[in-house]
Amino acid sequence: MSLTGTPFLYTLVALCLVAVVLPLGLWSRVRGPKVVRAVARVLMVLFAQGTAVALVFTMVNNSNQLYDNWGDLLGTSDHVHEAADLGASGTGGIALEKLPKVRQTFQRAKGPGMRAEGGVLVTQLKGRVSGVHAEVNVWLPPQYHEPAYRNHRFPVVEVLPGYPGSSKAWYGTMDAPQQLAPLMRSGQVEPFIIVSPRTTLLPGKDTGCANIPGKVNADSWLSIDVPKMVRDNFRAQAAPDGWAVAGYSAGAHCAAKLAVAHPDRYRAAVSMSGYNDPVAVPQSLAGKSPALRAANNPYALLKGSRVPPRVALYMSGQPNDGYEAAMALKRTAKAPTTVNVVFVPSDAGGHTMALWKPQVVPAFRWLSEVMGNEHRARTAPGTTPLAPSTAGSRHAELASGTSSPAVGARRP
Repeated sequence: MSLTGTPFLYTLVALCLVAVVLPLGLWSRVRGPKVVRAVARVLMVLFAQGTAVALVFTMVNNSNQLYDNWGDLLGTSDHVHEAADLGASGTGGIALEKLPKVRQTFQRAKGPGMRAEGGVLVTQLKGRVSGVHAEVNVWLPPQYHEPAYRNHRFPVVEVLPGYPGSSKAWYGTMDAPQQLAPLMRSGQVEPFIIVSPRTTLLPGKDTGCANIPGKVNADSWLSIDVPKMVRDNFRAQAAPDGWAVAGYSAGAHCAAKLAVAHPDRYRAAVSMSGYNDPVAVPQSLAGKSPALRAANNPYALLKGSRVPPRVALYMSGQPNDGYEAAMALKRTAKAPTTVNVVFVPSDAGGHTMALWKPQVVPAFRWLSEVMGNEHRARTAPGTTPLAPSTAGSRHAELASGTSSPAVGARRP
């Protein structure tokens, strides 16, 4: 029975009802010695508490899409087939352009939000470079199958969840397709392909989008294997100008790190409530040594770069939850690196999906402006014109996209 499936949820609801009715009917009818009666009543209480906790956990998990399956919850899922030392480039000396095309078989994905707005496609990818074997979800924009766009190549945004987090979260809890599809149809947002790969690759560990020989090559999985598969199977634009990466929480950290570390692979990144030093997450493998921390800290990478990377960063955060990290990057950035900081007030909500979901539209408006302006001059006639972008800062305004980006420079 699936952890996130409706049958499991309904089973727990039924068990909770039984747990309430059982003591009402049997509490005074238990027979036998005093010890036996006491044990029976304690078991009824424990059964009621256990089913209640399980139901609440399941509802929270389904709402936030933290654990996708039993393997993730129990810490038995291992998606690393091998983790060779791939060197600083993450390629292991492989000439990527000479690799044969990756041809994948896709199925219709199941789960909350996975069938909305045309549905999500899913495939099991065996990463030739990274050694990671895991699922990748792909959502195609409304224009993808229209005759007028049959020769058009679309920009791509790779979206990452937090830790723990499901690869389905951006389609389900975040409702990205439902929010963005109408705006793509009307030309207010660029028609992006949205790709969500699995990021929980080892049991009970946050890989921190890092390459760690002998452990995991999460960076190469996200920045090499997944993009190559998408370009080989869909009409996707080339890197870096046609590619961006976005995430929240731990995924926000990864988004900023990947863009800063690989300006040859990504043009832009969106970071919601992110951090710079991976040691912020106790389970992060990237925080286990000073060398790994420095190699996976976007601030350290940006500050130590002899040639500033040509990337644009959109970073939103609250006081003590992403804002200070974003401002640190903004202060150290030098052209052509750009950092747009959006301050989110403390009363907008905490470190939850309810805070990040309203930021989807403003973030994608910004991505449309940053990536669309550069690519528009080279785009074939007939591309849908875009409306001006506005980035939000307050919770209500983040949902409507009506606030000013200037607010991002203010301190609380």
